[in-house]
Amino acid sequence: MGKDEYGNIVTRLRFPKRHKYGARRATAADGTQFPSKAERDRYEELVLLQMAGAISELTCQPRFVLQETFKSRGKTIRSISYVADFSYREPANSCLVVEDTKGMRTPVFRLKEKLFLKRYPNIDFRVLRV
Repeated sequence: MGKDEYGNIVTRLRFPKRHKYGARRATAADGTQFPSKAERDRYEELVLLQMAGAISELTCQPRFVLQETFKSRGKTIRSISYVADFSYREPANSCLVVEDTKGMRTPVFRLKEKLFLKRYPNIDFRVLRV
């Protein structure tokens, strides 16, 4: 609370913060929460594929280290990580697939994508555009 130029107490209304790109939170049928409807829809598709045996080892929000922590001039520099939306295995080739659902490729995402591809060349990296 603050005061205006006349000394009156002023309160500011707080509204829920909107997502920068207009995404809306969504909940899957099993109660899992997602930051966007597109991500929720893809999750529900992957769950059905796993139940049918087309994929296995479905994981949400897997974390991959792109650069480890290191020291420079006496300071510790934190590691850089990439958190994907999903990872799973395809039984046909037993290859690990990492998937991200994107409405817009931000500059940070493009940079992390390049670092990921360099660090993990044997992982099948897929970006689904919505």
